[in-house]
Amino acid sequence: MEFSIKQSILKEELGYIQGVVERKSTIPVLSNILIESLGEGSIRIVGTDLDVTIRCDAEADIKKPGAMCVQARKLFDIVRTLSDGDVHFKKEENEWVEMKAGRAKFRLAGVNKEQYPEIPIFKSAPMKLSADVFNYFIQNTAFAITNETSRFTLSGAKFVIDGEKARMVTTDGHRLAFIEKTLDAKTDAKMDALIPKKALLELVKISRSESGDVSFGEDQNHIYFETGGRLLITRKLTGNFPNYEMVMPKDNDKKVVFDLSDMKNAVRRISLMADERNRSIRVTVRDGEVEVTAQSSEEGEGAEVVPADYTGEEVMLGFNHQYLQEFLNNVGALESASVSDAAEEGESNGEGAATARAKDTGTPTRISFEFKDSNAATQIRIDGETAYDYKYIVMPLRI
Repeated sequence: MEFSIKQSILKEELGYIQGVVERKSTIPVLSNILIESLGEGSIRIVGTDLDVTIRCDAEADIKKPGAMCVQARKLFDIVRTLSDGDVHFKKEENEWVEMKAGRAKFRLAGVNKEQYPEIPIFKSAPMKLSADVFNYFIQNTAFAITNETSRFTLSGAKFVIDGEKARMVTTDGHRLAFIEKTLDAKTDAKMDALIPKKALLELVKISRSESGDVSFGEDQNHIYFETGGRLLITRKLTGNFPNYEMVMPKDNDKKVVFDLSDMKNAVRRISLMADERNRSIRVTVRDGEVEVTAQSSEEGEGAEVVPADYTGEEVMLGFNHQYLQEFLNNVGALESASVSDAAEEGESNGEGAATARAKDTGTPTRISFEFKDSNAATQIRIDGETAYDYKYIVMPLRI
């Protein structure tokens, strides 16, 4: 096989695939990507970890058709250091790959294509949903997915389309995120599936630059998402998702409304004084204000008052501050930054690794807590009318 491709194109497509390639796998071939020729004018690049697969098609000048498998991370690291221009690849007889760009020349170890796992055959994708809607759904729910691998049915999102509405629900057993949107046009299409968290985050990456629709479909074991010449295939999660409707509070008769940025900043500051073991903070609601407090027997205490719209008896609510922070950091519109970029930022500042950033552009500024008392679940939502029915339910923390 021999072909040439623009550095900018190759860098972009390799970037999309990095997230699914296994770096430390018991199956060494999974650290490689498969590159195949498609006719005379394009190549197909495939990466997989056997659960999630991404396939990208890109323009290229094919001089000799064929296929090659090369180490994914090393290739990406090299390509992103190259200058703009053409990158030339030539496969040698011993599976090694010669790569040239400008005055630079590399030889990369390859493996035989026959060792690469067989990719699920792409089925039809009869359903469509706006990429913006998908990204908004994932942005506002993925952070509530459990990180405990033993809780298999909770390690993804329940995604439902019933012909009139699309819905996504996630939970880790302590909190629940629910979002629903009425479809612009009724459809006969129906789906009820559990989508793994990794697939959701990769879907955001491959679709965030697209302004159109994401086409999707399913078979017995897989779900297929297609957008902008890129295809994501994921295995479905199996098992029964909890009855989330039973968790949603029905009799929360008290409500406090406050500014999103005020509360986000207060929680971020005061949580620094929370006990590291239980991560607890107190939110005391009283006339005209909400007081956020935290204390640690070893390190001290902190308190901050946030102005709020509330009239009624004083109520003290207890929260795991991480659960509250992740909602406040994610609620609202997507910023142009990718989920992966934001995850790296979140790890550095103590936020959850799955979070993505929400900034002022389009972000709602008023948030409401709806509650009954300190022993019942609190329902948090964007105050006022929005295009989405979005609810975040947090179980109380005894403090």
